[in-house]
Amino acid sequence: MKSLNPFFALTVLIFIVSCNNNPTPEKSVVLEEKIETIEVGIEGMTCEIGCAKLIESKVYKLESVTASKVNFEEKIGQFSFDSNKISREEIVKNINGIAGGDLYKVTSTKTVE
Repeated sequence: MKSLNPFFALTVLIFIVSCNNNPTPEKSVVLEEKIETIEVGIEGMTCEIGCAKLIESKVYKLESVTASKVNFEEKIGQFSFDSNKISREEIVKNINGIAGGDLYKVTSTKTVE
């Protein structure tokens, strides 16, 4: 009986090992929703229909924002969001950046219980 070429045997062995080396699928961690509500003071609004509703709408469209309400008279916005997916800083940055960042400015932020 003929013996196997050592190079051929090594090549077959590498092929078998590499074909059986299926990577383990990564486990994804699903975090439970952590809903937080913040109240922010907003300067620069000049009307309820245009300014307040625009801010309300823009923030509500952000991923993981569950509630958005802006009160023009009191110059405040109240926003609820999943803090595991978006931060209060991102919400503030979004408000400050509406219309190129020239119109609105968040002046204060506090957590609402």
